[in-house]
Amino acid sequence: MKTFFRLAAIAGIAGVMLAATAARAEKADRDKPVNIEADRVSVDDVKKVQVFEGNVQLVKGTLIIRAERIVVTQDDDGYQRGVATGTASVPPRFKQKREGQDDYIEGEGERIEHDAKAEKTEFFNRAWVKSGLDEVRGQFISYDARTENYFVTSGPNGTRAKAGSNERVRAVIQPKNKDAGAVAPARPAATTAPALKGAQTLATPRQETAQ
Repeated sequence: MKTFFRLAAIAGIAGVMLAATAARAEKADRDKPVNIEADRVSVDDVKKVQVFEGNVQLVKGTLIIRAERIVVTQDDDGYQRGVATGTASVPPRFKQKREGQDDYIEGEGERIEHDAKAEKTEFFNRAWVKSGLDEVRGQFISYDARTENYFVTSGPNGTRAKAGSNERVRAVIQPKNKDAGAVAPARPAATTAPALKGAQTLATPRQETAQ
């Protein structure tokens, strides 16, 4: 798999920037209509606000957001923004096909905000995102489909966790071999990348409930 994450230090923030050069979202999704299913809906045409509640599923091309509640607002140019929330036991889930590939970018958090105009998705609190076999966890994750970057922090809303907190950004980054299935030659010890501290403590991602 050619997709890879590059880690970079973030000055003043206990986080990581993950650049996934091959993990871009399906470009055709931006021109697709939004389809939503729910148990009930309320619409305010004046304020251009729609509230969907109860087993909600939002679909825009290959992009799928499942949640207990989604609030959709629309600006004067027709662009939509969705805010998804779940329950204490079932957080909202995000899934979108990767451009030119058969696998997906997946994620969850206590709240997910998707901005169709900016093509940005943000995950708040107990956030988790998986791209291929790589995954990352933190209290805040921002995914920009245009720049193909992830920004992850240990504190809420893009901040650093307080001193003494056990909150950390944790990532699992798989080795990327040039030829799938080929045995990679041994690398000199000096060039071997160190293991990520804390990565082994990652919990198993929640399994998406079949709809």
